[in-house]
Amino acid sequence: MTHAHPHTPHDGHHPHSDGAGQVEILDLDAEVLAEHLAAITAWLPLESGPRRIVDLGCGTGTGTFALLDRFPEAQVIAVDASPGHLQRLREKAGARGVAGRVHTLQADLDAADWPDLGTPDLVWASASMHHMAHPDRALRTVHDLLAPGGLFAVVELAGFPRFLPENAPADRPGLEDRCHAATDRFHAEHVPHRGADWGPMLTAAGFTLDGERTIAVNIDGSRSETIGRYALGTLQRIRGAAAEELSAADLAALDRLLDTDSPHSILRRDDLSVRTERSVWAARRN
Repeated sequence: MTHAHPHTPHDGHHPHSDGAGQVEILDLDAEVLAEHLAAITAWLPLESGPRRIVDLGCGTGTGTFALLDRFPEAQVIAVDASPGHLQRLREKAGARGVAGRVHTLQADLDAADWPDLGTPDLVWASASMHHMAHPDRALRTVHDLLAPGGLFAVVELAGFPRFLPENAPADRPGLEDRCHAATDRFHAEHVPHRGADWGPMLTAAGFTLDGERTIAVNIDGSRSETIGRYALGTLQRIRGAAAEELSAADLAALDRLLDTDSPHSILRRDDLSVRTERSVWAARRN
């Protein structure tokens, strides 16, 4: 997911900045949602462990490391447009002792010609396909580079996670709903494939759809400093997309949540949770 369009998640082909805040939110996303990501990699309809995997729009490596954990015999080519994200991924690979199993590749996935990615058994694209300027072309490109029988996994988050109770904050109840409505309108204009049903597009590109699954995420964050920081980083990005549409009172309330020195800071709340959905489409090249 990350941006010229301020949607994260989370893991994308990332036309966004390389800023430290962006790297942190991707790392937090990986930490908070690790269990749900492991459930998706375990669900993938594979008859044998893939040896050659491509992670398209790898970000700082959320999917890369989940795939390396799930498939211990595999090598991963991690592709992203951001040199900063790839540098962070290499650092993490070294710290985890898996640097020999990862090859990073900087590339613009909106270009007509992709670099040589070999003939992978599995291609993984998490929160990256909706950023593509020409997703239909990208889907056909993936189809053609996969080995016969190979699998393409498209993973998407259902927009930004939610964190606050419905009646919060006390001075502006329902603030988070209004922020999400504003970002939905922003993304409908700037990121039209966000929230798309990838099944028909995968079929049109020549794939056979092997499975589709949506996993509900609901994580209690009441005692988690990590979830507080994840909420802070996410709401900062929501502000970037929603600010122009929010009322002055809502924007002021949001800024109080984002002010880490304020008694109203989201970091001081003990009633947070992470609520979202993660969907995956598994498509096979015949």
